[in-house]
This record gives sequence, C-alpha cells and structure tokens, in this order.
Amino acid sequence: MQSLDGIKFAEMVQMGAHHLYQNANYVDSLNVFPVPDGDTGTNMNLSMTSGAKETEHAATEHIGKTAQALSKGLLMGARGNSGVILSQLFRGFGKFIEKDATIDAKGFAGAFQAGVDTAYKAVMKPVEGTILTVAREAAKKGVEVAETETDIIAVMEAFTAEAKASLDRTPDLLPVLKEVGVVDSGGQGLLFVYEGFLASLKGEPLPEKNDATLDDLINAEHHRVQDFMNTEDIEFGYCTEIMVRLEEGKEPFDEEQFRNELNPLGDSLLVISDEEIAKVHIHSEQPGSVLSIGQKYGSLIKIKVDNMREQHSAIVGEEQKASTTAKKVEKHPYAIVTIAMGEGVAQLLRSIGASYVIEGGQTMNPSTEDIVKAVQEIGAEKVLILPNNKNIVMAAEQAVELLEIDAAVVPTKTIPQGMAAILAFNPEAAVDLNKKTMTDAFANVKTGQVTYAVRDTSIDGVEIRKDDFMALAEGKIVLSTPALKDAAEKVIKDLVDEDAEIVTVIYGEDTTEQAASALVAFIEENYPDVEVELFEGKQGLYPYIISVE
Repeated sequence: MQSLDGIKFAEMVQMGAHHLYQNANYVDSLNVFPVPDGDTGTNMNLSMTSGAKETEHAATEHIGKTAQALSKGLLMGARGNSGVILSQLFRGFGKFIEKDATIDAKGFAGAFQAGVDTAYKAVMKPVEGTILTVAREAAKKGVEVAETETDIIAVMEAFTAEAKASLDRTPDLLPVLKEVGVVDSGGQGLLFVYEGFLASLKGEPLPEKNDATLDDLINAEHHRVQDFMNTEDIEFGYCTEIMVRLEEGKEPFDEEQFRNELNPLGDSLLVISDEEIAKVHIHSEQPGSVLSIGQKYGSLIKIKVDNMREQHSAIVGEEQKASTTAKKVEKHPYAIVTIAMGEGVAQLLRSIGASYVIEGGQTMNPSTEDIVKAVQEIGAEKVLILPNNKNIVMAAEQAVELLEIDAAVVPTKTIPQGMAAILAFNPEAAVDLNKKTMTDAFANVKTGQVTYAVRDTSIDGVEIRKDDFMALAEGKIVLSTPALKDAAEKVIKDLVDEDAEIVTVIYGEDTTEQAASALVAFIEENYPDVEVELFEGKQGLYPYIISVE
C-alpha cells in the first residue's frame, strides 16, 4: 500500500477502538502507575470510543479532515492520564497531515512522530516507562523504516513490533512495574490500538482477545497488582478533570501560564487546549482550587472528580469507610453532608466528594434530628448540607439553626443538582462563599425522572393511570405510559436541546443494565454531540434519574 486516504484511516480507527474495547478489562488489571486505581483501560476505552464515533460521523476521503475529526472526538472524550495522552498523540498526528488528501509512508510515520512531540509537550513531568515511551520508541522506528520502505503496511508492522518490544521494556524503566511484575497499562492500551490499525491495513481479523483478569495477575504472595501500595499512601487522592470553554472578557489564556498555576496543586498534570477549549487532568487534594483556576479563563463545561482512594480500596477489598449511620465515619475538618436513596447513588456521591451520605429519599425523609446527628458524628468544624429533595430542605435549614458550628444548606432538590454542587465545592473557601458557588453550579442542571403512578388521576392535563410510568422533566409530568422505555425517551426529548453537552443516566432497582444501555444507545443515536454517562444507582421508586448539563 503506497498511499492512505481518509476512508481507510477511519476503518483503522474503528478497528483500533474495538480491539481496545475488547481488552479494556485487561488493561485495567495492569494499572499500578501513577496511582493503582485500576481504571486505565476504562479511561482509554472511553476516550478512544469518543474519537471513533466522531471519526465515523465525519469520515471523508481527505485523510487530513478525517484525522482532525479523530482529534476532536478524542479531545472531547479524553479521560484519565492515558486517555489525555492518547488524545494528544492523535492531535499532533492530525495537525501534521491536516492539509493532506492522502499520505505516503513517510507522511504516515511523520504524523506519528508529530503526535509524540505534541504529547510530550502536554505532560508537565514526563515519566519514562509509560505510554509516552512506547509511543516515542515506536514512532522513531517507524520514521527509520519509512526512509527506505514505501509500503505503509510494512511501516505499520515495524511500528507495532517496536511498540510491543518497548512495552516489554517498561518494567526496566519504571521500578514499580518490575516490583509488581507487570508492563505499563497505558502502553498496553496503546499497543492494542496499534494492533487494530495493523489488522485493518492487512485485512486480517483482530488478534485474540486477552481474557486475563485481575485475578490472573495475583503474584506468588497472592496479592493483586494494586496491593503494593496502601490506600493511605496515596498522596493526591482526587483524579480531577475539567474542561473550560475559553471566553472573551475573562483572563487572557496562555497554556503555559495555566499549567504553571495548576502545577503546585498536585501531580500527573496534563493540560491541552485549542482556540476554544482547555482541558485539564490532575491528581490533587484540592479539586475545588483546580475548578477556581479554570473559571478565571471561561466557563466550566465539564467536571469529573474521582476519589482514587475509594477506587483503590474497592480493588484491594478494603472496607469502604463511609456509607450511612451504621458505618464508621471518617472525620473531616470541612464536610459535605448529603442525602440519597440507593446504595449506588450514595457511592457515586461519596466518590465525587461527599463526606457523609444519609439514607433517605422521596418516601423516607430524614428528620432534622437525623441531620444534626450526622453532622455531629462527622465532627467537622464547617459543614455544607445538600438535601437533594425539596421535601428535606426545611429540615436541613432547621438543623443548621440547631448546630453550633459554621454550617449552611445548599438547597439542592435533586440528585443531579447535588452532584453538580459537590463538584463545585472549594475546601479553601468560606462556607457562605461555597454555598453561593455551589448553588450557582447547579442552576444550569436539568433533572429528569421516571417513576410510578400509585393511582388514577389527571395532572397538568396528563391523564394518569395506576401503575403507569410517569415521565417528569424538571418536576413537571410530561407523559404517563405503560412503557418504561417510552417514558425515559420522553424525558430525554424534553430536556436535551442544542445547548446540552452531558447527559447522565442513573438507573435504579426496577430496571436492568440492558434496558439502561438501550436508553444510552437511543441518546447517542439521536443526539450525537452530547456525552453520555451511565451509573447504577440502585435507587427504589425511580427506574431512572437523568441529568442534563
């Protein structure tokens, strides 16, 4: 093959993404660096899937335009260290060939090298023995081979073989990998992408799926690969990702200055940007401070904060610290106390920063006393209370009057509002300022719910029959139907508009993962520009809680 066009490149992307998808669990199982939180495969898969979807929609014979579509999709979907680096590899790749209708072997190899250069610039403190090393050494080999070889397939073969050899060398460069007995997880994910590219070029089936699991990687002492580190040894506990829409009237944006402002807040810092968007990934103890710096330059259009200590604890089987009043509560000097119905919802709220979750909901509202006891048990000096239900706001306000500490209520009335508010929390800000900031944060969140009708009635012109599913959009009943699917889709249609960017679906006890996945597919098919996130909330009464931002 002497030249490569955009249609064939799009096919390569699809196969690379699929091969990574098939092996994401295996990549997760290798994850020990920089933090053993077991999510590298998941993050890379979600990132590459976003890129592949954008490429599929926008593929043309012009390879430069197709590569730009891949770059855009990866930028918008990039998650985690390795996902962001993956996006930068193909950002540089796409920039190098943006004006080319087709490319030859030298252009192909040169594009990979340009991607490596871009990725290294995005990483504040590059570490060898990681995905960066695998990408760099593979690209170097590709450039060397392309000096004398005109067949693109032959260049890709050399490129992939060197990526595999480089991956095998990563334990010699990164001591923690050798200690645990694994290769770098990000590098392994990248190799799966490259293997997919090669299979597509050669017209061959994908290599066999690696069915190894975390349990297969238990060493001689019967420890999982993540067991080498204690959860309490994780220095920076929150994997924080934000996306900022740069705006006129805000502080002029300079990527290097922005990176330098963020650098003291943690490690694993990555900053990428174009003319409109800046995206940040950092491991930090101060996610609120990261958000505050981002807001200096524009609007926050995406926020994601993962508690890596919780993730690590779950992997190694340690007891989770916080749940309801029945469990031991970790002490916090500054705490967020919130209310939720459903084990999965509670876990989700804790993972993004809630200190204490009181069990409660539509039919089991906690009392003022329950809230006071929860605050007293956590022993914080400053507390923010998030009711997440309009029927609990007054009880929370009364609890604040009874407490002899600095406390305030952030008047969230739904779980999606509560999630948005928690993500805007700044642990360095005063209680009153946090209340205002967090209240502003949930103002633009729209909430949809699907629940059951307990009797025949008529509300707002909608005829409702007992046991029907009711679709609620922003608290208003918009449909009553015997079909759960129809109710959920109606909520989506009413809430998702041209300004929507993220849809979060939380499914409850009374629906299945299969049905929830079908709803996600409906959203992706009908609203290709929005990002969709799916969580198992395990809440009763509400088969679906839906957030639109």
